[in-house]
Amino acid sequence: MNSKSAAGSSSLSFKEFFELCYWKTVKLFSKSLTKNSHYKYFYTDNFSIPEEFYKDKTILDIGCGPRGSLEWADMAKERIGMDPLADQYLKMGAKEHKMSYVKAYVENIPFPDNYFDVICSFNSLDHVENMEHACKEIKRTLKNDGLFLLIVDIHTMPTLTEPQTMNWNFIREYFPEFEVLDEKHLERTETYKIYSNVRNSKPAKEGAVTGVLTTKLKKLTPQGIKKS
Repeated sequence: MNSKSAAGSSSLSFKEFFELCYWKTVKLFSKSLTKNSHYKYFYTDNFSIPEEFYKDKTILDIGCGPRGSLEWADMAKERIGMDPLADQYLKMGAKEHKMSYVKAYVENIPFPDNYFDVICSFNSLDHVENMEHACKEIKRTLKNDGLFLLIVDIHTMPTLTEPQTMNWNFIREYFPEFEVLDEKHLERTETYKIYSNVRNSKPAKEGAVTGVLTTKLKKLTPQGIKKS
């Protein structure tokens, strides 16, 4: 699915409308969208990655939102936030952030093969329209030995803004050729507060069908992939 066809989907239009309304409400009550220091933890400590790792790296944040999620990474070579609502975010004040915003859908990432050292998707991958195409694009644009960092809600009921249902086996189904460096199954202790749930770091109960999956994956070189 390319960005043009995705934008033409009526369900996607409604989804984007509600997501934009959410961020406008956040801005209304917080007066601005400049509070972004909390993001650094999720790129570093949560995955046991030192801040220095990002020096001279090219980073992509999928579904970045308007708050400047990569402002902390001033040591990076390039830091890009990609979101279908990027143009609206710039009008809301994101143009002041020290990172680039690109309007695009993850099903059609507008960058060459093997471009990024790190690709991140925090609270966004269950928002996509076509999971298979989204994952193929992540694999295509991530460099060999690059990292894919994922934080996503595990849930069995699709919603207007989160049409994709997710299960704990998601990584094995969609990224079997990647090496799992870190994986946590966490309990959802607070509804609609995925970052709080990650910080609480309370392991999910056995048999739980909802929660939060946080995982660090490495894209293996063709030589490094084990043949089944």
